[in-house]
Amino acid sequence: MVSASENKALPAVIFDMDGVIFDTEQLYMDCCLALSDKYHMGTKEEVKALCLRCIGVTSKITRQNILDTYGEDFPYEDYFRDSMEIFLEKFGDGKHMFKPGVPELFAFLSEKGYRVALASSTKTELLSRELDDAGLLQNFDVVVGGDQVTRSKPAPDIFLRAATLLGEEPGNCYVIEDSYNGIRAAVAAGMHPVMVPDLLPANDEMREKAEAILGSLFEVKEYLECRD
Repeated sequence: MVSASENKALPAVIFDMDGVIFDTEQLYMDCCLALSDKYHMGTKEEVKALCLRCIGVTSKITRQNILDTYGEDFPYEDYFRDSMEIFLEKFGDGKHMFKPGVPELFAFLSEKGYRVALASSTKTELLSRELDDAGLLQNFDVVVGGDQVTRSKPAPDIFLRAATLLGEEPGNCYVIEDSYNGIRAAVAAGMHPVMVPDLLPANDEMREKAEAILGSLFEVKEYLECRD
């Protein structure tokens, strides 16, 4: 882990999206649970465990996780279509659910002149559309989706690409993440990982690897203010 200066802010912040900016991880899990009987996916505890394994990875890896669990004959395309219908019914058409502290943190970053990127395993086109629909796209200098890199988190590729597009060295970037794989990727990239736990609690590994573990984006703002 890179050690941050106690007295000097870094110039760039890279965000994950789901579970950090949007309160969607629980919604994804709820979609899976709603379909568990229809697709014979096992107990609710088994479905929840599968969902947790899919946090912070690309749709390709999520698909493979599901096929590995239920077999290659699992009707994934039908399942995905049904899950997206439920998701969009709850989340689409402007019904965005922000995590606490989103507007305050982005106002602070803009005021202080931070360079800001989004680096999420979701496809870039979908990321940009969701951010635009939520009125947040203008807050980001760079948007990097999982389709822009070969390797998914915990590989560092997506964060390194974001830093390159920002024109910043990796060691000049904070990373705000909620997932284990995201924190692992930030460490591998040589950046400054800050964990804001969502569905996955901070464990011993995360407490060792994260530069800070904070309870909300309000606390992220305070953390950065102390270094300004």
